[in-house]
Amino acid sequence: MLNEVITELDQAIEKAQASLKRDLAKLRTGRAHAGMLDGIRVEYYGQVTPLPQMATVAVPEPRLLTVKPWDKEQLKNVERALRESDLGLNPQVDGQLIRVPIPPLTEERRKDLVKIAKKNAEDCRVSIRKARHDAIDMIAEFKQDGAMSEDEADRAKKKVEEVVSGAGQAHGGPAQAASHRAPLHGTARTLRRLDGVSRYLRVGPFSILRALENTDQQ
Repeated sequence: MLNEVITELDQAIEKAQASLKRDLAKLRTGRAHAGMLDGIRVEYYGQVTPLPQMATVAVPEPRLLTVKPWDKEQLKNVERALRESDLGLNPQVDGQLIRVPIPPLTEERRKDLVKIAKKNAEDCRVSIRKARHDAIDMIAEFKQDGAMSEDEADRAKKKVEEVVSGAGQAHGGPAQAASHRAPLHGTARTLRRLDGVSRYLRVGPFSILRALENTDQQ
């Protein structure tokens, strides 16, 4: 019974964390990466279609994306979708290709990204809280049905808290991250802002910075 509870809890936590990582990967940072266009939707023969399902996205330069629709008739639709997105992009049609320059981050945009990242992290935290409550409720049902004794239920609840607590262990605090990774971002202030993002996750603040700065190769 305990294994069933913990397995479902682990799966829910992993799902929440995977969702957060996907959200972070979509943020428009100062470096180009194909994943930042995953959220773009294009009107494609009467249906709203994700851009990766109708075009090839490449990264020929650190600050440049190229988008090549599989159907050249969709160039204008793709260009419009890119321009009207909330990513602040200025796409340029070049023959059958769309060039998308990625401007460097301003300090204002950087702060906006941190706010978005914190919002995404809070959504993740809410999902983990819900998974914890679901696990506790499952234990209560097992106990009520006689499938668990009171001692077994108490041990199960303790295990649930250990799992949730383990999910919140960041690999080093913001101060430590700042001392080792300050050159990555150029300021320790952002690391302190990201402290809340790293809570309830199995990633440290500088791991989130890597997602924001896209130093990870994709």
